[in-house]
Amino acid sequence: MTSVSLNRLNEIYATSDDPWAFATSAYEQEKFQATRDALRQSSYAAALEIGCGNGELARYIAPLCTAYLGMDAVEKALQAAREKNPDAHFIKGYYPCALPHGPFDLIILSEFLYFLDAPDIVDLAAQIADNWPRAEIICVTYLGDTAHRLSGQQALDIFIEASRGAFRFTNRCQTTDYRIDVGMSEIAP
Repeated sequence: MTSVSLNRLNEIYATSDDPWAFATSAYEQEKFQATRDALRQSSYAAALEIGCGNGELARYIAPLCTAYLGMDAVEKALQAAREKNPDAHFIKGYYPCALPHGPFDLIILSEFLYFLDAPDIVDLAAQIADNWPRAEIICVTYLGDTAHRLSGQQALDIFIEASRGAFRFTNRCQTTDYRIDVGMSEIAP
């Protein structure tokens, strides 16, 4: 199993900076609002969204953050994200890679995990636990056919298992199409 290739990601965005109609889909907008509603705090010092796409989710979350950093592999998506969120920052990065440095207290993984293979998911969980052991982790997981090797649920299960001992996850929202889980530190304050 391998993660989705950079070529495939660029193909997805070849004809549009919004291939999933995030900006116009009532379903997607409701899911973004549900993601914001699932957060445990009303504000954050710094958020990192891995796989930020075109920045539609950032429109909901970035206003709650003093600093917001989105990372995506596709430049076309990042250009759209920058236009929609001029006060946030967006960088190019194709995971697996070293994650950006920062004092992140919120890590966002929205419909991202199933683009990875199992070893990359385990590595991601370790990087997050090692670098941000007290961050809140929010995972948005699509429950339908992902057209990838891992289903959303399989990818989420791998991530939660790999995070065991560092984060405890709680399901905050579930529909027939997606679920939202929040991980909090298992380290005593």
